Amino acid sequence: MVGSQGRPAVVLVSGGLDSATTLAIARAESYACHALSFDYSQRHRRELDAAAAVAKAGGAASHRIVRLDLSAEAGFGRSALTDRTPVPKDRRRRPGIPPTYVPARNTIFLSIALGYAEILGAWDIFIGANVIDYSGYPDCRPEFLQAFEELANLATAAAVEGCGRFTIHAPLIGLTKAQIIQRGLSLGVDYSLTHSCYDPSDDGLACGRCDSCRLRLGGFAAAGATDPLRYHHQP
Repeated sequence: MVGSQGRPAVVLVSGGLDSATTLAIARAESYACHALSFDYSQRHRRELDAAAAVAKAGGAASHRIVRLDLSAEAGFGRSALTDRTPVPKDRRRRPGIPPTYVPARNTIFLSIALGYAEILGAWDIFIGANVIDYSGYPDCRPEFLQAFEELANLATAAAVEGCGRFTIHAPLIGLTKAQIIQRGLSLGVDYSLTHSCYDPSDDGLACGRCDSCRLRLGGFAAAGATDPLRYHHQP
């Protein structure tokens, strides 16, 4: 399929397995996908290389990386992903919001995606948010996405002038990590291109111990599939 054909959509692509699967789903639904990634001074910026590879392999019509500085040095850091707070390792799942939460991250990302969509004339925005196998982030919940969709249709000239209605698509929202992987494999997603680790080694190996690595490894095991990534520590 040619990436530039079809109805335009903006797809948030982080380089992880969820966003790679989301891109594949949007392409399978015949959208022309304009991939959008963010360099927000995250410690795991290795994911941006993965995002570029995923966008290319996934047939995106275009791929842009938006640079933001959400680091502690810029006065926005309050997360293990953007400051010197240690990334939790080998922790048991527990209630509460973990230190890897980046304040308002999905709100910021979706806001920029919305502005980009309005410029493109796209009414559809895809995000790989998931409410089952997730790390406790409040901006991954259906309530948040529904509220943002309402905001999008109140805050944009295109919607207010009656040109159309924006829709926030979260096709993975109710799936387990194993179901996400199975869906992606059925769509031909090459998970060797993806990157999920919050704290990779200097040579790019996934740590195998952070929440994201553990969710990923558990998902592949439950799906009866082999994770193609190399890990510094294989649980």
